[in-house]
Amino acid sequence: MKRSLQFRFGLVAFFALAAVVLFLPSTPLGERLPSWWRDSIPKIALGLDLQGGMYLLLSVDVEKGVENATQRLALAVTDRLKEKKFKFGAVEKTGRTTIKVTLSEGQAPEPVEKEILDRFGEIKKGGREEGVLLFSLDDRYIKTIRDFSASQALEVLRNRIDKFGVAEPLIQRQGDREIVIQLPGLKDAKRALDLIGKTAVLEFKLVDEKASLERSLKGEIPEGSELVYQRTFDKRTGERSEVPYVVKKPILLTGEAVADARVSIDQRYNEPYVSLSFNSVGADRFAQITGDHTRERLAIILDGNVYSAPVIRERIAGGQAQITGRFTMDEAKDLAIILRAGALPAPVSILQNVTVGPTLGADSIQKGVKASIVGALLVVAFMILYYRMSGLIANAALMLNVIMLLGVLAMFNATLTLPGIAGIILTMGMGVDSNVLIFERIKEELRLGKTVRAAIEAGYARAFTTVIDSHVTTLITAAVLFQFGSGPIKGFAVSLSAGILINLFTALVGTQVVFDFITSRKRLEKLSI
Repeated sequence: MKRSLQFRFGLVAFFALAAVVLFLPSTPLGERLPSWWRDSIPKIALGLDLQGGMYLLLSVDVEKGVENATQRLALAVTDRLKEKKFKFGAVEKTGRTTIKVTLSEGQAPEPVEKEILDRFGEIKKGGREEGVLLFSLDDRYIKTIRDFSASQALEVLRNRIDKFGVAEPLIQRQGDREIVIQLPGLKDAKRALDLIGKTAVLEFKLVDEKASLERSLKGEIPEGSELVYQRTFDKRTGERSEVPYVVKKPILLTGEAVADARVSIDQRYNEPYVSLSFNSVGADRFAQITGDHTRERLAIILDGNVYSAPVIRERIAGGQAQITGRFTMDEAKDLAIILRAGALPAPVSILQNVTVGPTLGADSIQKGVKASIVGALLVVAFMILYYRMSGLIANAALMLNVIMLLGVLAMFNATLTLPGIAGIILTMGMGVDSNVLIFERIKEELRLGKTVRAAIEAGYARAFTTVIDSHVTTLITAAVLFQFGSGPIKGFAVSLSAGILINLFTALVGTQVVFDFITSRKRLEKLSI
């Protein structure tokens, strides 16, 4: 019995000390702590409603997503016809949802049409002309692409923002094509907007060496080619420059083939660049492209801007490439984040951009703290007046409950919001409720004539099932809120879940160990309860 009491007392003391160590760096006292303590322990972050930040409402251009899907299908059809060795001139996207296949002389249209329709279920027959087959996207596939564009945009933005380093951002869909983003405590708003809004469509295209640049600049662009520019900005001189290129329209490789993107430093010029690693399919495709087009120039184009157009010296195996462009370190990092997280399936436009100031947050914190203090003092006073010494023990457990909860939130670097504060206050109420249940059971046992020690043991034993039942049902509710909720709802669910688990420990172990300690020192004839 004595050894069990020492173990339980040590366990309570350990958790209480650990909670204090974790929580203190998040308080105003944290500035006075040693740097090794203050800097090595995560802190509780404040949400958008408490510390301000950025609120964005974005709209996804889902129709552009449909157009991009048509372009990808045109490329897939080209590869398929080459694989099957059909004779054809070109496969082109001629409209938002239409594809035109131009057949070579002597090629029968029926087997080509059958192959395309059998291989690509997303495509339906669109008509036939002399030497030309027309196809269009299936209506159900168009609807799927629209929904997919919004959903994928949501995931891409979430990946980018997670890598950007904002604590507990809120990112969720609103309607068919809108996305809501909340970034609490954000300081560099411009960089965040650039990161979020960049489409990041990475394309590899061949430079049309036979085209006349002078004629192309006058509008005489060869069929099957287009005019693009390499736009640069010298931050030291403030000069902008544009270098024109005529490139062939067919996209040889896209950013979908990129498996990883990292920032590296050019040892010759001491400038950062982005190093790309392709996935297995992309590596094979890149090796084939560089092998088939040796001594030609390959343009690396991101969002319509040519970053570089090097000459292919030899076949490049291993799936490695690089993007250079006189980047700053932040620009290179952001570009790597975008490429690693993936390109947006469709452009996004910012419908609403609101910067929330900290004034409302400070006022909310002040009122929340005041409400918590007033509520806590009323509860403490009631417990002391009604349960006397036992009420003091319950109040000590309540304070331990709050300290441990804040310690857990700090340990997981959680974000505290107003709903989170509400969860903490609800946890305090459940802590008091648990002790009330236990104390009333103990009083019933005392009225039956049992000794103090026997009444305490019986009271805890009889209240155990009721306390567990109430906490488990609340925990299930919190789990559902966390699973299906978002943003503030999840913050409420996290603080409530952690508080419930901690309250089970403080109510069933923390207070009982104090009673056991008191009754083990001397035989009590009467319990102050």
